[in-house]
Amino acid sequence: MPISEADQTRIAEAIAAAERRTAGEIVCVLARRSSDYAYVPPLLAALVALIAPWPLVFFTELGVRLILAIQILVFIGAALLFSLPPLRLALTPRFVKRERAHRAAIEQFFTRGVSATRERTGVLIFVSLGERYARIVADEGIAAKIPEEDWRAALDLLLARVREGRIADGFVDAIGECARLLSKHVPPGGHEELPDRIYVI
Repeated sequence: MPISEADQTRIAEAIAAAERRTAGEIVCVLARRSSDYAYVPPLLAALVALIAPWPLVFFTELGVRLILAIQILVFIGAALLFSLPPLRLALTPRFVKRERAHRAAIEQFFTRGVSATRERTGVLIFVSLGERYARIVADEGIAAKIPEEDWRAALDLLLARVREGRIADGFVDAIGECARLLSKHVPPGGHEELPDRIYVI
């Protein structure tokens, strides 16, 4: 687990405290990574295998069958090597990781019911550790009142703590900052619509 049960409890308590200040609903999601990038190892292995035979063709006297056999072995070996999770993630282009993490955040926004609150006042705080990505997604009832740049302070707090390895502290600080923003535009009231908890996926 990237965070302990005690940290999860602390985050849940921070959400409950924040929601006493506002009718907005805050949901937190922590993802180990946003995709398994299963297509990356065979794709890169195929590229290596396509390049591998040419030095053998030009600089050796090996026969065609042996070169083809070597090419197959190179593909298999490279695919196995690139399948190691840290290497697979490191070799995935940054823009691909950002796109997958962004998509995962939007999926969680709908999956966790953040988009289904009565007044459309849900806010998702999302972190994907593998991609080193964080995002705050506000529903339209909030987004209409609080511009995107105002969430930056909460996001900066979150990212700073995550980089330090203080994931739970990052969520707690971001929740507090989100509550400060929400309390200005969405006063307390109504009833609890979403669970006070962090989802670890």
